[in-house]
Amino acid sequence: MVSEKEKMLAGELYDPADPELADERRRARELTRRFNATDETETETRESLVQELFGSTGEQPHVEPPFRCDYGYNIHVGNGFYANFDCVILDVCPVEMGRNCWLGPSVHVYTATHPLDAETRVQGPEYGKPVAMGDDVWVGGRAVITPGVTVGDGAVVAAGAVVTDDVPENTVVGGNPATVVEELDG
Repeated sequence: MVSEKEKMLAGELYDPADPELADERRRARELTRRFNATDETETETRESLVQELFGSTGEQPHVEPPFRCDYGYNIHVGNGFYANFDCVILDVCPVEMGRNCWLGPSVHVYTATHPLDAETRVQGPEYGKPVAMGDDVWVGGRAVITPGVTVGDGAVVAAGAVVTDDVPENTVVGGNPATVVEELDG
């Protein structure tokens, strides 16, 4: 029998009230609570907590509190990762971020989504779609990355953008919904 966690990770409809998933979310809340309560001088403690929370990290991941996520173990970041204040990552499916991926303040990354059909939606099932960001990506403050999006290497997401489609490498996107506003030299 397939577990609710296996369904979640596969991007299928799943029951978020499943006890195993509820326990894993509690674990993530506990780790983020401890992380968010650290003092700015506790850099080693912060790094250790991020490494315990995330599925994998490159060297010296830097996250500014406060930070929020659903599970943590679905977040994978490369060397040089930086997340500014108030970052939220809803990681019901994998969130892969390459090296030197920088998130500005209040960036939200969502893999979680809900059925469009109201009758199904109100019954409570959810599903997700993974998000991937390449190397050397910069996401400006208050931008939102929606489920299923891939952001190519060297791309820049302008502050406040709502990214609903894939972002080509070496481009700048902005607006709602985000569109390409500039091509960059690769």
